[in-house]
Amino acid sequence: MLTNKKRTVIMSSFLALSLTLVGCGDTSENGAKTKDTKTEQAAEELSTERILTDAMGHEVTIPAKPERIIASYLEDNLVALDITPLAQWTVNDGASIQNYLQDYLKDIPTIPYDLPFEVVTSFSPDLLVMSSAEAVEGGKYEQYSKIAPTYVLEVENNSDWREKLLKVGEIFEKTDEAKQVLEEYEKKATDSKKIIQDSIGSESAAAVWLVNNTFFIVSENVSSGAVLYGDLGLSTPNVVKEISSTATGNWSEISLERLAELDADHIFLINSDKGNGAEMLLDPVWKNIPAVKNGHIYEYAAETSWLYSGPIANTQIIDGVVESLTK
Repeated sequence: MLTNKKRTVIMSSFLALSLTLVGCGDTSENGAKTKDTKTEQAAEELSTERILTDAMGHEVTIPAKPERIIASYLEDNLVALDITPLAQWTVNDGASIQNYLQDYLKDIPTIPYDLPFEVVTSFSPDLLVMSSAEAVEGGKYEQYSKIAPTYVLEVENNSDWREKLLKVGEIFEKTDEAKQVLEEYEKKATDSKKIIQDSIGSESAAAVWLVNNTFFIVSENVSSGAVLYGDLGLSTPNVVKEISSTATGNWSEISLERLAELDADHIFLINSDKGNGAEMLLDPVWKNIPAVKNGHIYEYAAETSWLYSGPIANTQIIDGVVESLTK
C-alpha cells in the first residue's frame, strides 16, 4: 500500500506532467497564432497605399493593389509582368493597335492614344501611368490627377526599355518579377547572338520601314536598332551610323537614292504598304541595292513587333532575326 508521502509525490508528479503538456499545447497554439498574425501583417503591408515620386517630382499615392489601370503605350511592360490593363492604346479609332500583343489583350477595349479626359473618366480608373511628360503638357496633369492618381514614368520618351520595365515593376510592387523578365531576355539575347555569329559572322544589317511610299530607317541605339546592334551584335552600316548621329526619333526618313548607298549585308523590311502596291519596291534603284540583289531581304508586316519596343516586342524581334539569318 502507498503511504501518504508516496501518494503525495505521485500526485505531484502527475500534476507537473499535466501542466507541462498543457503548456506545450499552448505554445503550439500560440505559435500558430503568431505565424498567422505575421502572415496577415505581411499581406496587409503589401496591400497598403504607397507614396512614390514620379519623373516630374509629383508625390503620387499608389492605391493598394490597383486593378483598374490605364497605362497607354506601356502595355508591353504590363503584359510582361502579368498585369492586365483596363484599356489599350490605339490610333485612328482602333485602326492601329499593338497587334503583336493581341494574344494577351484581344478582349481589352481600346482608348485613343491622346487620352481624352472624358474617355478616361468613363473607364473609372484607379491609377493612370503616363509614359512621359509630353503626355501631360499644358496643364493636363492636374486634370488627369483629378480622375485618378497619375504617375509620369519619364521626362522624355525613348529611355532604355529596361529601366522603364524596372520602374513599372516598382510601381506595381513587382520588382523581382521585372528582374526575372530581364534575366530571361538577356540569356535569350546572348544565346541568339552566338547562333547568329555562327551563321553569318560579323555581317551587317539594317531595318527599313516602308509606309505610304516613303522609306524610314531605324536609328542605331533605339527600338529594333538597339536589338540588332546592341543585343545581337550585328555590324552597323555606315549609313545607319551617319543618320543616327542627327536623328531625333526612332525612325528617320531616308530617300531611295540614299538607300542605294546602304552598305548592309542584310535588310529587314517592315512593309506597311503591302497590299497597296508598294511601288517603291519596283523601282530599279531599290532592286539594285546589294542586299536586295543578293536575296538578303526579309519582309515583315507592319502588324509585327518591329515598330515597337519592350520585353515582349524585342523578344519577338530576336526570334524573327534568328529565323531569317539562319535559314
